[in-house]
Amino acid sequence: MNTQPIGIFDSGVGGTSIWKAIYAVLQNESTIYLADSANAPYGNKTEKEIIALCVKNTEYLLSKNCKIIVVACNTATTNAIAYLRSKYSVPFIGIEPAIKPAALQTKTHAIGILATQGTLSSALFSSASKRFASHIKVIEQVGKGIVPLIEGGGLHSNKMRILLKTLLQPMLNNNIDYLVLGCTHYPYLIPMLLELLPSRVNIIDSGHAVAKQTKLILETHGLLNLSTNTPTRVFYTNGNKDVLQSLLGKPFNVDFLDF
Repeated sequence: MNTQPIGIFDSGVGGTSIWKAIYAVLQNESTIYLADSANAPYGNKTEKEIIALCVKNTEYLLSKNCKIIVVACNTATTNAIAYLRSKYSVPFIGIEPAIKPAALQTKTHAIGILATQGTLSSALFSSASKRFASHIKVIEQVGKGIVPLIEGGGLHSNKMRILLKTLLQPMLNNNIDYLVLGCTHYPYLIPMLLELLPSRVNIIDSGHAVAKQTKLILETHGLLNLSTNTPTRVFYTNGNKDVLQSLLGKPFNVDFLDF
């Protein structure tokens, strides 16, 4: 079982930011990445719809003999991971907005959370916010429009720049010094965010923490790949192959999956 792949899924291409972090930490592991771009974004769907999509993604990855599944989507994690863990026996790694480090480190006592509606309205997010950030001001901003723009190839567009300026302004008006990215699509915005934000604002995403946790769980369950065989990296999407390919670069090939 050790040589079986790590399964990773997201509502689209954004979870590749998590895949890249896992790839950097666990280069000996084979991976299968599933981009459910045809159903993106998950953030405006009901909990029931999100769970159904996550079950579909999980069962496909299990059919490919994945030994662990990374839910590389904040909305999917906050709405569905408890159900997935109760239904399947494989380990699941989830993703939550990194509220805790931002709340602990803020000097202005104000942090911003940029996330989907599905994440911000979830019980899991509410619980984390109360647990770690009850003593500071938390400015929540729904990143409406960001995911469709990225999925449509508009990552570097002027439309994206204008949208981000509008979304960031309420946070800047409240003097935030930390911006938490609560969607795996959003780390691809960091170069543009660095241009738009004052230098006092620190940006936090969850990629490296998720990769470290994935390694820890593999070690704990005796699932690390110790083989000397060359690992495989497979990418599937039911959306635009070119958008996913552009984020991965030439060394990796993307296959279209009609499901």
